[in-house]
Amino acid sequence: MNLLALNLLLAVAWMMLTGSFTANSLLAGLVFSYLALWVAFNRKADHSSFFWKVPKVISFIGFFIYDLVKANLVVAWDVLTPTHLMKPGVIAFPLRAHTDAQITVLANLISVTPGTLSLDVSTDRKVLYIHAMYLQDEDKLRRELQDLESRVMELID
Repeated sequence: MNLLALNLLLAVAWMMLTGSFTANSLLAGLVFSYLALWVAFNRKADHSSFFWKVPKVISFIGFFIYDLVKANLVVAWDVLTPTHLMKPGVIAFPLRAHTDAQITVLANLISVTPGTLSLDVSTDRKVLYIHAMYLQDEDKLRRELQDLESRVMELID
């Protein structure tokens, strides 16, 4: 049984033992079971990737939620104010991601962020075409996309 499934199973067991079937109880169960698994399995090399990946996933979720809120605020400001900041454009973003999973996750994360949309992937899977509503600084957008791509590549091997 892999450690993720065991972590979830122990979290559900925690909820049953405490008799509380709430989101807070599930979160507490996940934290306690992660710590218990870390104590039990941390020294075994075949399970080490689970223990470094969980904090990275949590960090990525925080990073993406921040990015998502920031993009929503920019779009909301542009909609609510009389002056429009939009300067739409399409860019060709060279991909370092090489697996289908990495490219798919990256394209979907770009598309769910307000103001950007993944249009297409080249047939050789080396370029992602992106439409941006706010293309005032193309270099800044590329740096932000490269940061997002690096974080996705860290999580998905």
